[in-house]
Amino acid sequence: MQLQLALDLVNIPEAKQVVKEVEAYIDIVEIGTPVVINEGLKAVKEIKEAFPDLLVLADLKIMDAGGYEVMKASEAGADIITVLGASDDSTISGAVQEARKQNKKIMVDMINVKNIEERAQEIDALGVDYICVHSGYDHQAAGKNSFEELNAIKRVVKNAKTAIAGGIKLNTLPEVIKANPDLVIVGGGITGHEDKKSVAAEMQKLIQQG
Repeated sequence: MQLQLALDLVNIPEAKQVVKEVEAYIDIVEIGTPVVINEGLKAVKEIKEAFPDLLVLADLKIMDAGGYEVMKASEAGADIITVLGASDDSTISGAVQEARKQNKKIMVDMINVKNIEERAQEIDALGVDYICVHSGYDHQAAGKNSFEELNAIKRVVKNAKTAIAGGIKLNTLPEVIKANPDLVIVGGGITGHEDKKSVAAEMQKLIQQG
């Protein structure tokens, strides 16, 4: 089980500062969609250059032109790129094809997907690397979480690794670990703390024990 840090509400210098504090305890650093919108793929490039030993995920939430957008993110140094599960199969296939060429990985984000089990099965067959259940900010505000969805996709996904994101904190992490995803994605549960390092260290410890 790996730990991914999601950076959403930072600029590039702040992102570097946060990653520096916790890099010993995380496996993947995610350049979140808001950062990409504010800073462009330059954010991916600079974080990859500053932390070459970490995997960098570009949360592009691709919905169209999968091959092209994966190519551009790969050029910027992204190791993993996200595509939306609600997008067309041809978009996901195009993204996977380009990722194979570039030796990169594709994560499909299932945010807002209906019939999640059925769709996860279809996406798994397209050769993606990760399938992620995700309670977005708006879902979290409505009190939703992704545990049921994680269990649903784990029943049907045979090839891809599974991931979970959305509102995970230190006190809910044990419940997440019990559900046994391959990847746990934490944003504010780390970045919202004064002492980010000790929270990340504690999370890593729980994940390794799990």
